Amino acid sequence: MQDVEVIEDAAAAAVALEPVRARLLRELAEPASAAGLAARVGLPRQKVNYHLRALEAHGLVELAEERRHGGITERVLRASAASYVVSPAVVSASAADPEAAADRLSAGYLVALAGRVVREVGALVRRGATTGARIPTLTVDTQIGFRSAADRAAFAEDLTAAVLDLAARYHHDDGRPHRLVVAAHPLPEEES
Repeated sequence: MQDVEVIEDAAAAAVALEPVRARLLRELAEPASAAGLAARVGLPRQKVNYHLRALEAHGLVELAEERRHGGITERVLRASAASYVVSPAVVSASAADPEAAADRLSAGYLVALAGRVVREVGALVRRGATTGARIPTLTVDTQIGFRSAADRAAFAEDLTAAVLDLAARYHHDDGRPHRLVVAAHPLPEEES
């Protein structure tokens, strides 16, 4: 089971987002048969089987094991990933194009960059799954409190200078290209 699967296909996204199927995906974090799953979610086994076939057809669930009970084979399924993210490319090919945003300091630009990261890293993960290769990534995630807009602007200036200095120091024209995205945004207020 993958940690996160990026869904790139519109039909697979529609299947995953249907409420009953989304619940079944959550339940299948632990492998289960259709009968066991039906008992857990309170639905008839035939209805659960119907939804499981749709999920399996789109690669969202996978066979964990088969158990023989007399002349009957019980299929035990599990979700293909612990969680799913729908790529912006499912909605529109240009949905994740940061070049379409005129203002590089806008929230729209940041969302477009995040969408591009989802699309690109999702493609790398899918490719790595077929070859067994691990994808070399680096993530820095922290929280910082700015007392003023001036502090935020000074931090942005210092961070930009440091990143440009590091990039210049380690960049080699004949090296394998990597994308570096540094982003900051206010934390959303938690709903009570």
